[in-house]
Amino acid sequence: LIKWLAKFLHTFPLQEEVQDGKNKRQVRCQRCPSTILSPGTAVYKQVEFPLPHMKKDSSPMKGSEEELIKDYWLVEDMYSFENVGFSHSVGGVKYLACADCEVGPIGWFDTAAKISYVALSRVLHGHG
Repeated sequence: LIKWLAKFLHTFPLQEEVQDGKNKRQVRCQRCPSTILSPGTAVYKQVEFPLPHMKKDSSPMKGSEEELIKDYWLVEDMYSFENVGFSHSVGGVKYLACADCEVGPIGWFDTAAKISYVALSRVLHGHG
């Protein structure tokens, strides 16, 4: 049960990615070579938020269709993004995806607060 729970509450190797509270390295898409954020443009923030799974699993034993993620890059200005797409509003949030290959959701946008959150576990860090 602990191993099962641990994969849903994934903790990222923060010392490698955070410097002065911000993203130390470039943030990139997992699927294509697109840059999502340049170094130093987002602030590390812990907030628990359930994101829909990136890959659909048709197995009836899968359980939840969401993954509870707690490590995010907080982006206050949507123009800080190099390359990101926004979904239509769904219950007060818009989901974020790579604008080039449309993989996602990689995070979410709070429509009331006008703040974006990119899940550290759903992107790559550094140069390819």
